[in-house]
Amino acid sequence: MTPISAVIISRNEELRIRQCLESLQGIADEIIVVDSFSTDKTVSICNEAGCRVVQRKFPGYGAQRQYATSLANHRYVLSVDADEVLSPALRASLIKLKEEGLTHRVYSFTRMNFYCEEPIRHCGWYPDVQIRLFDKRYATWDLSDVFEKVIFPGTLRPEPVDGDILHYRCSTADEYHRKVVSHAMIGGRVLATQRTSVGPLLPWLKGMKSFFECYFLRGGFLDGAEGFAISREEYLSTYEAYKLARKLLNKN
Repeated sequence: MTPISAVIISRNEELRIRQCLESLQGIADEIIVVDSFSTDKTVSICNEAGCRVVQRKFPGYGAQRQYATSLANHRYVLSVDADEVLSPALRASLIKLKEEGLTHRVYSFTRMNFYCEEPIRHCGWYPDVQIRLFDKRYATWDLSDVFEKVIFPGTLRPEPVDGDILHYRCSTADEYHRKVVSHAMIGGRVLATQRTSVGPLLPWLKGMKSFFECYFLRGGFLDGAEGFAISREEYLSTYEAYKLARKLLNKN
């Protein structure tokens, strides 16, 4: 049987993290939570569940995930978000893998994303393949502030695991909008370090491109009102990121 360390990064996730922790039972031999100084009951819920909780200022998604991974006592690390739940099918697959012994260096899962409790099958939101289980000697998180990913040698091939991660992105449209704006602000700062200039029309042009790709090319229109709302937020996220980058670059 292969021991597994589950690692989670969190901030103010009291409404969702309990379900996340429950889905890890029977799979994780330890659960490590790196919390960015939550002001709700997130930390107390994690403590009650027997997690190891470390509080740390948020430096960016990639760096925070890698720090959490560095705290793991076992070679194999299962990285989940506080608003994610392992589906019954995925739980069964992981329990079987754990019992038989993990033999691959990296494993991939499909992720089902929910918008206001509705599963979204287009907009580029499904199957949304993720690398979330890996041998930390061979794989690690990159240090990107946003849109971070697990990196590993090109000679390795991720082994697919049956079952979905269920990602509950938001309970309300307002909650999702706040997350979009937060990510856009991080993205804008990153863009400002990568570009020398941003023209006055570029935020709008890039925003419209993002909407078109999400709604038409990725089939957002097939998701009805939810698909349109997500595509609209894609426009806003991109527009705000480039708008902030332009503002920052013009200060220099």
